[in-house]
Amino acid sequence: MLRLDDFYKEGDDPTLPLVEGSSDIDWDSPLSWDADAAVAAIGELCAGGRTEVPVYSIATSSRSGTETLDISRTPLFIAEGIFAADIVARCHEMGLLADAICLRGRPSTTFRRRLARDLREGRKSLPFLLRRGWRLMRAERGIVARHTALGAHACARDEALGRLAACAAGRHRTTAPA
Repeated sequence: MLRLDDFYKEGDDPTLPLVEGSSDIDWDSPLSWDADAAVAAIGELCAGGRTEVPVYSIATSSRSGTETLDISRTPLFIAEGIFAADIVARCHEMGLLADAICLRGRPSTTFRRRLARDLREGRKSLPFLLRRGWRLMRAERGIVARHTALGAHACARDEALGRLAACAAGRHRTTAPA
């Protein structure tokens, strides 16, 4: 599993976008992460089965080091994160994409799961998490539509598991994003 969240920019980066009408950093904007570094890591994983990836602390909005991700024993890996759809076309053009999936569920369920995870992991303050969670819950349908427009296939858990199994068995290749 390649965690694309580990490619976020550091909290003091002057290029970080802000939530409109707020002083909060917009961590849900594609401008808050390093897509080029993420694509390079995917390329290295596909070519050689290993790469150095950043270790990112969401709680402190900073990188705390790097680690080696070694997938040389498996023919398939998952790159997951909120910005995965933003690199679908590039990965497809490079011949690195087996599938692109956007998990779709009820916005209220996603809100509860995200909040529970973020609190458990101590990602940010409770007020920040509630503001962000509420904003994302209201925007979820639009987020899924955007990811679909970028080339991801929106589906529920069971269909996603079936698509992953087909990829692992070599029976599925995604088509070019629209």
